[in-house]
Amino acid sequence: MPEPAEPPLTALITGASSGIGEATARRLAREPNARLVLVARREDRLRSLAETLPAPTTFLAVDLTDDDAPERVLEHVQAHHERLTLLVNNAGASWRATFADGGYENVRRTMELNFDAVVRLTEALLPLLRTSAPSAIVNVSSTAARVARAGTGAYSASKFALTGWSDALYAEEKPHGLHVGLVLPGFIATEGFPAAELKARRATSWIVAPPERAAEAIADAGLRRRPERYVPRPYALAAAVRLLAPGLLRRVLTSGGGAVLTTKTGAEGQQEDR
Repeated sequence: MPEPAEPPLTALITGASSGIGEATARRLAREPNARLVLVARREDRLRSLAETLPAPTTFLAVDLTDDDAPERVLEHVQAHHERLTLLVNNAGASWRATFADGGYENVRRTMELNFDAVVRLTEALLPLLRTSAPSAIVNVSSTAARVARAGTGAYSASKFALTGWSDALYAEEKPHGLHVGLVLPGFIATEGFPAAELKARRATSWIVAPPERAAEAIADAGLRRRPERYVPRPYALAAAVRLLAPGLLRRVLTSGGGAVLTTKTGAEGQQEDR
C-alpha cells in the first residue's frame, strides 16, 4: 500500500516584509507541500516577496496593532486555507529610551506591538491551530528577554512577557497537539535592528548574525518542535550568567559593556515591521 501523502505545511508569518520574517518565508517555502501566508504592513514588499517564493503564497497588509487586525487575518486564512499548521509570531520593534526619558508611553507602545498584538492574534487563530493539529506556534522573543540593558527596558519587558506567556501556553496547549516553541535571537542584522555600531567594530562584528540563522532556528522550533533556541546558540551563556552570577552581569552592564551593546534601531528612524 502506498504511504499516505504528507499533509501540507500551512504557515503564517508576521513581520514578513523584511529581516527575520522574510528569511523565514524563504526558508519555509522550501519545505515539501508548503503554503504560506505573509502578514506585515508594507503591501509592496509582501507582493514582491510572494512573487519570488517557490511555494503557493498569499499575503495581507495589515497593522497588527489595529483593533480589527486579528479578525482580518483569520478571515484571510479561512478564505484561502482549510488548515493552519504553523504560526510564526515574528513582528516587533524597539524604541530605545531610558524610563526617565521615555516613560510609560514608550513601554505602552512597545508592549502593544511586541506582546499584546501577539496575544490577540494567537487568540484569534488558536481554534484553527487546534483543529489542524499536530500544529505549532513559534514566538520570536529575544535574548533581551533574559538580559536587560539600560535604554532597552521597554523592549526587554515586552520580550520577558512574551517568553513567560509562551512557557505557560506550551503547557496548556500540549494536550491539544499544539506545540509552542520559542526563539531568542541576539544581534541579527535586519532593517529593524541594523546593529551598524557593532558591525563597524572588529571586536564586536562577530556577534552579529544574518537573519537566515534565525530563520533556521524558527524552522527548528516549529517543524521539529524544539522548545527553545538561542541565535546564535552561545547567547544562551548570557542567560546562564544572569541566573548564576547576577551581580557579575550587572557590573559588566553598568561598566561600559551595556553601552557598547546598546545600538540604534530601525524603528527610531523609520516605520517598523508589524
